[in-house]
Amino acid sequence: MTFNKVLIANRGEIAVRVIRACRELGLKTVAVYSDVDRRALHVRYATQAYHIGPPASADSYLRMEKIIAVAKKSGAEAIHPGYGFLAERAVFAQLCADEGLTFIGPPPDAITRMGDKGMARKIMRDAGVPVVPGTPGEKKMSDDELINAAAGIGFPVLIKATAGGGGKGMRTVRSQEEMADALESARRESLAAFGDDNVYLEKLVEGARHIEVQIIADAEGNVIHLGERECSIQRRHQKLLEESPSPFIDEDEEFRQKMGAIGILAAKAVDYVNAGTIECLVDKDKNFYFLEMNTRLQVEHPVTEMVTGIDIVKEQIRIARGRALGYTQANVKMNGWAIECRVNAEDPYNNFMPSTGYLNKHAVPTGPGVRVDTGVDTGATITPYYDPMISKVIVWGETRAQAILRMRRALDEYKILGVLTNIPFHQALLSQHRFMAGTFDTKFVEERFSMEEAEESRDTFPEIAAILATLAAHRQTERAAHIIQRNKRDTSNWKWVGRYERIHR
Repeated sequence: MTFNKVLIANRGEIAVRVIRACRELGLKTVAVYSDVDRRALHVRYATQAYHIGPPASADSYLRMEKIIAVAKKSGAEAIHPGYGFLAERAVFAQLCADEGLTFIGPPPDAITRMGDKGMARKIMRDAGVPVVPGTPGEKKMSDDELINAAAGIGFPVLIKATAGGGGKGMRTVRSQEEMADALESARRESLAAFGDDNVYLEKLVEGARHIEVQIIADAEGNVIHLGERECSIQRRHQKLLEESPSPFIDEDEEFRQKMGAIGILAAKAVDYVNAGTIECLVDKDKNFYFLEMNTRLQVEHPVTEMVTGIDIVKEQIRIARGRALGYTQANVKMNGWAIECRVNAEDPYNNFMPSTGYLNKHAVPTGPGVRVDTGVDTGATITPYYDPMISKVIVWGETRAQAILRMRRALDEYKILGVLTNIPFHQALLSQHRFMAGTFDTKFVEERFSMEEAEESRDTFPEIAAILATLAAHRQTERAAHIIQRNKRDTSNWKWVGRYERIHR
């Protein structure tokens, strides 16, 4: 399992992120790129770089045999898939193994078993992990069977693709009359996106929060969790902002460990190895249900790194090299608060339509507690071929209030010219009372937020910011008062001994 050169089968910010981790571990790196990524940041950062095809991902980043050939040609002994593209393709992980290459991720069997949501639900039920009520999912059901099952589950229900992800093949249905059309639409979208039209039903948990647990496991059977991430700020099932810890859990350590234990149980049920995420729905009464397992590195992993101090990408690489986990559960401590905003090239004032073009300026924010993960710089071109994410802005603060204020400052400093971005959306969101109070769910952005109303309310933000700053300062003063206290006497014991000796000479 020992290797000294890693090929990164990805692009953009995640490719740069993995390259940096490899550099710090003394490993050489190999980048792959399409026609439009020839001058990309990850290409310049890598030790070597190889062209793999035209811009369309089906002709480049999804070409398994081409990537394997590049690995062989370059002398790479391992492949890190990042997220997206081939990261959750069990056939690719198996192909790497067959070719004598180390796949920096979970075993193919674990990817297969957890990649099919119907199968994953059955495995979790059998392992004693709570799942959202619904149809089994592991077998294909006809439309008539699903329509009848929906009546038994009770509306509203969610139609979900068993091979799905990112909201593809998903429909919300609130009445029996809507079922037939919704099933046809969901199956059609699922077939186009995943080559499989199988769907299943889940009860829609109203007012739920999307909270996930980061787990890491080694080949020796050791599994730990790194706390939770709050991922309820979503639009069309796509995450926009994440934070750790969750404001819903915050100081409830007992509930945190309970969720973490379920995450560990889920990982052990499929003999999981490497980094993974257990996604859950949590209702207002703190009942939680298994949603799915992401058998890869998550986009939002930096918030967990910021509060735990654990480099998840480095741990992935060490585990792939056959090392045991460098941490026990007792070593994992959550310190402070971290928030991540995904900065996308899209217009928040025009239904988040994608924006493409040449970056005339890309000046990222810096300063204490600010981290920016990006795969572009000034002069780069945002194309229509890939995900529109430009970067991730991550901040850390001692408290949630401090983290919010720091993120506001960072976004104010961030300068991007040439394309439209969703930075105004994040700025407006951060000034919303419900967000600052932590009282939101997965439907908040779609049902209780609008850019127009948010812009009007932003006029009051200086006053709100002052209140947050005062609370943060008060918390600091209170903490200092608890830790640093004057001696009962006005001087040190050494001086008192000296005085005593002088008096009794």
